[in-house]
Amino acid sequence: MAKTIGIGNQDFEKIRVNDYFYIDKTKFIKEWWEGGDSVTLITRPRRFGKTLNMSMVEKFFSIQYANRGDLFEGLSIWQEEKYRQIQGTYPVLMLSFADVKENSFIQARKKICRIIKELYKQYTFLLEGSLLNEDEKKNFSQMSVDMEDNEASFTIKALSGYLERYYRKKVIILLDEYDTPMQEAYVNGYWKELTAFTRSLFNSTFKTNPYLERAIMTGITRVSKESIFSDLNHLKVVTTTSEKYADCFGFTEEEAFQALDEFDLSSQKQQVKDWYDGFSFGKVTDIYNPWSIISFLDERRVGAYWANTSSNSLVGKLVREGNRNIKENFESLLRGESIQAEIDEQIVYDLLNSDEQTVWSLLLASGYLKVKKYETYTSQFGEWKEDYELELTNFEVKSMFRSMVRKWFNSARTDYNDFIKALMADNIKAMNTYMNKVALQTFSYFDTGKNPSQAEPERFYHGFVLGIMVELADRYIITSNRESGFGRYDIMMEARNKEDYYIIIEFKVQEED
Repeated sequence: MAKTIGIGNQDFEKIRVNDYFYIDKTKFIKEWWEGGDSVTLITRPRRFGKTLNMSMVEKFFSIQYANRGDLFEGLSIWQEEKYRQIQGTYPVLMLSFADVKENSFIQARKKICRIIKELYKQYTFLLEGSLLNEDEKKNFSQMSVDMEDNEASFTIKALSGYLERYYRKKVIILLDEYDTPMQEAYVNGYWKELTAFTRSLFNSTFKTNPYLERAIMTGITRVSKESIFSDLNHLKVVTTTSEKYADCFGFTEEEAFQALDEFDLSSQKQQVKDWYDGFSFGKVTDIYNPWSIISFLDERRVGAYWANTSSNSLVGKLVREGNRNIKENFESLLRGESIQAEIDEQIVYDLLNSDEQTVWSLLLASGYLKVKKYETYTSQFGEWKEDYELELTNFEVKSMFRSMVRKWFNSARTDYNDFIKALMADNIKAMNTYMNKVALQTFSYFDTGKNPSQAEPERFYHGFVLGIMVELADRYIITSNRESGFGRYDIMMEARNKEDYYIIIEFKVQEED
């Protein structure tokens, strides 16, 4: 009989105690421990089991889970006596920044300080006896969301020292979703303030901390070293292109298909592959998103499960406000084509508004794009180059982007549909009427401030082309602003069916006197 699906459960203990459906990833514990790295940063797309694996590591090593080998019985890690002996023998500090999604720096800073304060509450027993001196007890008791920057940056290091003194053993630190505040800071305009704050916190916690045994940080992106990791020169970074831990996050095709067999869904393997396959880590291909597979097992039908678990605000901002090349490349991606791009896995958020390479790098790290082909070479100027051929990861991702583009035009949905009807009826006068209405209602979506649509109208029209593509992609191959003959057309619609006309559209801006 198939096990119960526990949707949204990210607590390893709860899953094991309740015997919920679980795919064994405990070999990660052995690989990480024997790797010997002091501080490891692992990046994976959202909903790829990062939080569950961190919970698993916590329960395995933490002294608070001593004698809880029952949680690991029957799993691969429990087959080796060496690891049975070290289960539950280390003090572990576990933090998560997953909920730090504030609109301002002040609130984000308070949220991080509150997380640290709650962490301290777990260890109030340290205040008993003479382990801490009076000053240390005073600092411990005065943890506040409004503490000064220099106090906040020292807190985790200080707590590590107290635990090392109490247990006579160095501390393992686990920080999940370290970059969630970074993405929110970029979207909401407080990037510089937050990076200055976290840089100091990370340096104290992970570099100058003599009480640290080892640490793991997880996130979606590898934020540039210059931004927050400038002092962490011993950081081991494992990205989606790295060989390490390639099959430890996400489901391999074998694991996904075994799950389908267990739930008597073997006949739907090809449909599941079409929707959810496409991720690759290192040289391991055919990786499936766990959230999508588990949701499919529960619902027993395909759907955009993973794509709908996030607001996708940053992704939408990048595409919506991107320059002409970004929008043209997105047109190609939505048509099922691939694009060529250079990738730098160190994401420089400050450059997202101006650097296409950073945009594609972020979308690749986030799981929206996959590498179809990769090659390295030396340019004519002696520079080492890495070229990637990228395409949308799978049908689920394509479905997400189509839905996202439709929502951009929701405020003008009726007028927009009328424009499409007028276009199909070859009614130019009606098209002009409806186009004016749509433009007035949707201009702001494609206005970046620095490069407003009024000064560069084609920025808006490229967004409009994306909207047309979503509505008519089944009938037309749509391209925009490409060279043809001695000039460029704004939009060309190539009919897929013989009964439809080919359409070329040219937009002109009429300036009032």
